[in-house]
Amino acid sequence: MELPIRIYGDPVLREESSPLAVPDERVSRLAVDMIETMRLERGVGLAAQQIGLAEAICVVEIPPDYDVDEDGVRQHPDREMPMVLVNPHILEHSDLEWSADEGCLSFPDITASIKRPMSIRLRYQDLDGTAHECDLAGFLARVVQHEIDHLNGILFVDRMTPVKRTALAGRLKRMRRRTRGRSGL
Repeated sequence: MELPIRIYGDPVLREESSPLAVPDERVSRLAVDMIETMRLERGVGLAAQQIGLAEAICVVEIPPDYDVDEDGVRQHPDREMPMVLVNPHILEHSDLEWSADEGCLSFPDITASIKRPMSIRLRYQDLDGTAHECDLAGFLARVVQHEIDHLNGILFVDRMTPVKRTALAGRLKRMRRRTRGRSGL
């Protein structure tokens, strides 16, 4: 079932997520709906806040051709997509950072160059409640960091340079005003 995406200005996007107990049938159904919504919206990641829930779950799915290093070699050939991350937490990140354009389903038609660590060590649970740790790099690491930011109430606008934020200030203000007007906030 496609779920409505919350747009910038909705207060739930700023809420920190609550950890989930051992995943159950409701969480499994939620994950399926989130994956369907992400695919229909043509996204590569979706966090619970973006559908109105302050719960620690996000989904990620990147195409194989986005999962390559500068030499065209797959970085995570054994990583099955889509990934469902329950209670994810970044344990470590590289000192090496890189900037790349990012978009966000909660910020329609807005992109910005965002600087993030090149690689991370991630801990999360799957839908069976099994704990996992893995190393992620490149675009996959970027998407996971973006979604975990959402789970912590951090938006990609918070990571923009001051110059970019200033350039987008009018659009962001209008978006926030429209969102609050629609929801009666």
